[in-house]
Amino acid sequence: MFGCSEGWFGKRFSRALTGFLNGERARKERAARDALDGTELASRYEAWQAQRELHALAGPSSGSTMAAIPLGRVWTIPSTLETVDLGLFDPGRPPIVTIDSGDVVVYQNTWTHFLNRLQPGVPIDELTKMRKSAPGRGVHSIIGPVAVADAAPGDLLEIRFLTLRTTGFGANFHNAGETRTGALPADFEHGHIHYFDLHGGDGYVEFAPHIKLELRPFQGTFGVAHPSGVAVSSVAPGQHAGNIDVKELTAGTTLFVPVWLRGGLIFTGDSHALQGDGEVNITALETAMEEVRVQVILHKRANYTWPMIETPTHWLMLGLHESLNEALRISLRNTIDFLSSKANLSREDAYGLASLAVDFRVSQMVDVNNGIHAMIPKSIFAPDFRATMSIV
Repeated sequence: MFGCSEGWFGKRFSRALTGFLNGERARKERAARDALDGTELASRYEAWQAQRELHALAGPSSGSTMAAIPLGRVWTIPSTLETVDLGLFDPGRPPIVTIDSGDVVVYQNTWTHFLNRLQPGVPIDELTKMRKSAPGRGVHSIIGPVAVADAAPGDLLEIRFLTLRTTGFGANFHNAGETRTGALPADFEHGHIHYFDLHGGDGYVEFAPHIKLELRPFQGTFGVAHPSGVAVSSVAPGQHAGNIDVKELTAGTTLFVPVWLRGGLIFTGDSHALQGDGEVNITALETAMEEVRVQVILHKRANYTWPMIETPTHWLMLGLHESLNEALRISLRNTIDFLSSKANLSREDAYGLASLAVDFRVSQMVDVNNGIHAMIPKSIFAPDFRATMSIV
């Protein structure tokens, strides 16, 4: 069926296994004798391996923005009361670290909502009380800021997601109708919460005995300081990205965010194990991360004004607005701009191609500013032409 014999497959598997074991043995011996700290050596190796996997995912036809870029210094940031704030992107907080372009940031053991108070067994009524006790803030445990050296307004930050590994549990919930959250608050008088065990190890979680869902971890919230220059709630996404809740942002993908303040000032939180487009009841499968590993790359004077996403198969143009219709129009205009500038099309032809070949999906419609993301498939472009296309 697969065009190869069992013997051939066995030899290939045996060689691969031997290579892996020898490599693992060599790495342990190197860690034991090297002057570097063993933990730091392992961290650098893992970052290098993740970058190799990212490059392999991208392939030669994905665009030059996914090309390998040398990894810089690895910065590890744990979640503590000093590094985390409840529900704010606050540029007034001193940077945790200042990194250089190309550096890797590892967020270790991130917190769940409400400064890690969302834990298995906590009833929905208690979560609702927590929500009401923090007006003007989001529920998210926001880590940051991380400053980027030499980042200035008009620049663009490229965030490559290398590793996203969840903790062992997650929860989906909706609040009581009185909170007026979610897409149908009037339909659900009482709140509800459902906890999930994520320890299965097979890449799936059981929703019910007859329903299994694939785990696709991503950070629901990732962005930079708001253009206003003041502290803002983590709830509403915008041109600074933030709580965009785009489920495509799994490991191996890239988020591009315009810089609005000097240093950029990166914030993240709101870890998700999986989510459907729309996030209609107000939550995804909310969780925390054992590790979020990203590489940050600075592009000077890129002059973009909206966040964008690149995956191995698509370019995503975002639109965010209180009106879902206006969010679509923003996403569409960003799509036309991209197609006309990168695919050498007239704006009229770009408008037509958007209608014929681009899918416009609802990212979420529960975060004050609703989200639309346009899915531009890379496969529609000839391979040699596609190789010339990139966001930056």
